Amino acid sequence: MNLPNRITLTRIFMIPVMLLFLLLDAGWLSYELVAGTYALPVHQLIAAVLFIVAASTDGIDGYIARKYNLVTNLGKLLDPLADKLLVGTVLIGLVSLGKCNAWIAVIIIAREFAVTGLREVALLEGSVIAASKWGKAKTIIQIIAITVLLLNNFPFAWLNIPFDDIAIWLAAIITIYSGIDYFVKNKSVLSFSKM
Repeated sequence: MNLPNRITLTRIFMIPVMLLFLLLDAGWLSYELVAGTYALPVHQLIAAVLFIVAASTDGIDGYIARKYNLVTNLGKLLDPLADKLLVGTVLIGLVSLGKCNAWIAVIIIAREFAVTGLREVALLEGSVIAASKWGKAKTIIQIIAITVLLLNNFPFAWLNIPFDDIAIWLAAIITIYSGIDYFVKNKSVLSFSKM
């Protein structure tokens, strides 16, 4: 197994550990870091750090695979799977903690399933649907929104700016738009004459 695939697998294995810290609120983990009116439980901070590390490995594994010609079919399968598992898992965790609306999580997760399905249909026809600029923007804003939610709106809480709410709404809007963009640009893949 090559280095990019090992990095991707590490990202996948980090997901349950991150979720455990996010949801586990016991012992020393229940202590809060407090600064004025801002508070952040230690377990949530650890989950946020794990999420940031895991999310940053996405770019690293792809860069190494392309630069050193280490692109494999396993990597093509695992990399997007790892991304979807990471975002979907943390969103579900945030919903269970009351930090994210369930309907936003459903929109984001459903879009991922829909675009993945579209890509699989395209593969059956022998074509590949590359990531679009809107798909990349969606990923970036989702990571920012999730990070700010995990950090209880740090540092914007001190400024009394609801950046976490703004970011997750923006993530939902861009997620919807990027999903529509994929389907409009690749409508030939789903042509009824082929069904």
